[in-house]
Amino acid sequence: MRRLLLLPFACLALAACGFQLQGVNDLPPELESVFLAVPDPNSDLAVQLRRSLAGAGVTLVQDAAAGTATLRLTDERYGRRVKSVSAQNRPTEFEVFYEAEYLVEGPAGVLLPAQRVSRSRIFPYSERDILGKQQEEQLLREALAREIAALITRQLAGLGS
Repeated sequence: MRRLLLLPFACLALAACGFQLQGVNDLPPELESVFLAVPDPNSDLAVQLRRSLAGAGVTLVQDAAAGTATLRLTDERYGRRVKSVSAQNRPTEFEVFYEAEYLVEGPAGVLLPAQRVSRSRIFPYSERDILGKQQEEQLLREALAREIAALITRQLAGLGS
């Protein structure tokens, strides 16, 4: 009996604290249909942005004139930097980074001015496992693009409030 009373209280507490399931975003009506303007439509971030926006209920249009807003990716950069080296001056850790800058334009002007977002991860490096580390770096880059796309979608959801 006590557990049955605890369940509604827990649900009420979660709702009151602003908890929201990942991937559930209420986007403003201005972002009902969006044209995605990206330099490389096949980049990791462009692919993840299309997935994230579609998951949030946004209709992606092929023509800027057909959309209610334009999400313009003005800069996209990724790479890796040496984070630490061994006594023999060989890399032992790399930092994989992904950076992007975007803005949102509507028919009446800029809805969201230029925003810069970046994510990075550090991963250990071994010369004995070069192919495995190259795959790991690619997977990390895709994960970072997914995180940035989710962050952009959450920031767009904040336009409505």
